[in-house]
Amino acid sequence: MAWPTIFPAFSRYLVPSEGSLEFGFSLPGRGPLAKPDLALKIAARAEALRYASLFVTDHVVLPASAARSVYPYSPTGHLPGGAQQDYLEPLAMLAHLARATTRVRLGTSVLVIPYRPPLVTAKMLATIDVLSGGRVILGAGAGWLREEFEALGTPPFEERGAVTDEYLRVMRLAWTTDPVTFSGRYCRIDAVHALPKPRQAGGIPIWIGGHTTAALRRAATLGDGWHPIGLRPPATLLPDEYAASVKRLHAYAAEAGRDPASITLTFRAPMEVRSPRAKAPGGDRALFQGTADEVLGDLRRYQALGVTHVVFDPTRPDLKLILDTMARFADDVRPFIVAARSVRTVGGPPKARRGSVRRGSPRT
Repeated sequence: MAWPTIFPAFSRYLVPSEGSLEFGFSLPGRGPLAKPDLALKIAARAEALRYASLFVTDHVVLPASAARSVYPYSPTGHLPGGAQQDYLEPLAMLAHLARATTRVRLGTSVLVIPYRPPLVTAKMLATIDVLSGGRVILGAGAGWLREEFEALGTPPFEERGAVTDEYLRVMRLAWTTDPVTFSGRYCRIDAVHALPKPRQAGGIPIWIGGHTTAALRRAATLGDGWHPIGLRPPATLLPDEYAASVKRLHAYAAEAGRDPASITLTFRAPMEVRSPRAKAPGGDRALFQGTADEVLGDLRRYQALGVTHVVFDPTRPDLKLILDTMARFADDVRPFIVAARSVRTVGGPPKARRGSVRRGSPRT
């Protein structure tokens, strides 16, 4: 239902009846903000503002030349910042964050599964899950950087999809059975104990990254959730494209004998809430970047498609901007989303749920 355009000031109080959304942030693990004290400052702000999750990204090494690879989330095809930049290892980061936080979920977005032996990865993630009290999410991907695969001595780059599928099966088995026995093309394990198991019953949830056909099939057959990156051209995943991908995902899940509704739908994208007085950039407005009302409207479009968890990237590596955006979103956008479970339309601002942050009128 669309509110008549003659009442734009009241549009934010029209709350859809779909389920509520959870929100998290991707920590800047590379580049100028890849510093332990800065990461902990952002993590502390996320906990204070009651965000649901924090995610870290993955590269082990960055080759001096990546001429044979194309980065899928930049129009240039190159990783922003170049190869000669700090990149904090994600599993070490998660262990550090497990000690520094108490409530927020901790995840990878995404861990490149072929880079590490699956039994070692499963053990490290299980240990972090125990240390964190059961807060780990494994965002998993097959990778894109051929030269990094070669430097790490992984199975062949061309086989990364099959390797990812087999390694994920090994990891799931390591979390749910004892002793662990497995025989596959890339891995053989003969009756070993991999203890302790994760704190979470049934093992650590696996969210499959990517938006290709292979990624959708992997999410449908092996994943607990789908976790694509969008709004980063050429990977946009605008609402119509996202909806079409969900339709395919659900069809693949049904073919595999799974309940499509059991697969969590998530989305990761850059976000910035601007002051109403801030001058908008030229050209078309990017989704999730604008005033509180504009960002709220964008989120509701994805919420209507079944998305239940959104992870935000910074729009640029600026600590003050990141912290301000986190606070502005918590104040001026999130309260109107969390109220969606019980309210359809109201005549004024909905009351924020206990634990959400609402300190008065929208920030300027």
